[in-house]
Amino acid sequence: MKFEKTPGWLDWYAGPSKPRFKLPPGSVDAHCHVFGPGEQFPFAPERKYTPCDASKEQLFALRDHLGFDKNVIVQATCHGADNRALIDALKSSNDKARGVVTVKRSVNDNELQEMNAAGVRGVRFNFVKRLVDFTPKDELMEIAARIAPLGWHVVIYFEAVDLPELWDFFTALPTTVVVDHMGRPDVTKPVDGPEFELFLKFMREHANVWSKVSCPERLSVSGPPALNGEQNAYRDVVPFARKVVETFPDRVLWGTDWPHPNLKNHMPDDGLLVDFIPHIATTPELQKKLLVDNPTRLYWGA
Repeated sequence: MKFEKTPGWLDWYAGPSKPRFKLPPGSVDAHCHVFGPGEQFPFAPERKYTPCDASKEQLFALRDHLGFDKNVIVQATCHGADNRALIDALKSSNDKARGVVTVKRSVNDNELQEMNAAGVRGVRFNFVKRLVDFTPKDELMEIAARIAPLGWHVVIYFEAVDLPELWDFFTALPTTVVVDHMGRPDVTKPVDGPEFELFLKFMREHANVWSKVSCPERLSVSGPPALNGEQNAYRDVVPFARKVVETFPDRVLWGTDWPHPNLKNHMPDDGLLVDFIPHIATTPELQKKLLVDNPTRLYWGA
């Protein structure tokens, strides 16, 4: 089937630089996606956008180019609850990838066991209204209860302003909970202001909550680097991510978010995104926890 991309869609950048920052051995890109290819793995009829193709082969080539050892592939909303593209990538990864899927209440236990065998370790619940239609919370809680015995976790994607109304639901989840992109803080507000403090309180009071300190290119207002490869790109995001890394060093993850769906104003150079890491994890010890120890423990059980 031939798919027409959403008008104005920005394709991923095909010529990423080689990072100056040398990743520690065993590093994991703990948040990335595959799209299609649409002719092989059709996009979901209910999707809110139609992306470019971004295949497993292209993802694994980027992994090697940047110096990562492994990937965690997260189901993209353009595929809905059809996880075939993701499962195919896991099975092709030679045990170098794990997955986070989207499932519906109708998923059966055999399907969950097959996904587990393929390398799935979590489900994603998306609360970003412009990306998905609302799923009833009782259905999500039922799914969470069914995956808990497998040792899977729940990944939650929401925007900072929605945390107060979602708090009771999130804190009732019976699994490890991983927050995408620090709950999308508004980085024009103070890092020590009430909105971000509520997110830190959420992590402080609930030891099962982890956070990805990823996607500065999504959160930044100051924007990408100048064309000369300026190293302090997305600097307005640094204080937020550094605060989370330094406060909760054993519960943080980092990922590229390749191929960067739904970005409107620019497409990042993934090499420069890797060079963002030492600004938020400023010591070799913090870098190893963020990139190696934490994702390996959560996704490979080591």
